[in-house]
Amino acid sequence: MQDPEFFVHPTAVVDDGAVVGAGCKIWHFSHVSSGSVLGAGCNLGQNVMVAPGVVLGRNVKVQNNVSIYNGVTCEDDVFLGPSAVFTNVTNPRSAINRRDQFSTTRVGRGATIGANATIVCGHDIGPFAFIGAGAVVTKDVPAYALVVGNPSRQIGWMSEYGHRLEFNDLGQAECPESRERYELRDKFVVKVV
Repeated sequence: MQDPEFFVHPTAVVDDGAVVGAGCKIWHFSHVSSGSVLGAGCNLGQNVMVAPGVVLGRNVKVQNNVSIYNGVTCEDDVFLGPSAVFTNVTNPRSAINRRDQFSTTRVGRGATIGANATIVCGHDIGPFAFIGAGAVVTKDVPAYALVVGNPSRQIGWMSEYGHRLEFNDLGQAECPESRERYELRDKFVVKVV
């Protein structure tokens, strides 16, 4: 019987012991494991795997074919693009069990992980960071940073609305959509309130 608080497609599996918030949608062939937590309003696309111990905040959007492994935490409003990849062991070997050596990865509020990006475990992705499609993240990413490539490198800054920020000589920029203002301070971006 379907829980009236959230939607689970008939082909999806939600294990006993998983916590699923109100308004979540879990689509075709997805698997939410026992011990994982999905905040209210999450949307898991087709063929998504959420491992035990994973925590997704509110309104996290996970596109098709994403596996989110133990040790990953995504804060509110994170977007995970199609076929994005997370790891949780830095030196895996089939014959050696390293379950006690999982590294953690935190994806900050409002961050975007582009399609086919790979996030190597043990790194933090700052709030509202933007990881370009196909990027391979091998180190921490600051808040609002735009990174691309393999290995990823920072090429700019993004607004909370997902627009490239162009800073003037005073280190000030404005989002063309929201008109919110940002400042570049000591090689970090802050939103001006």
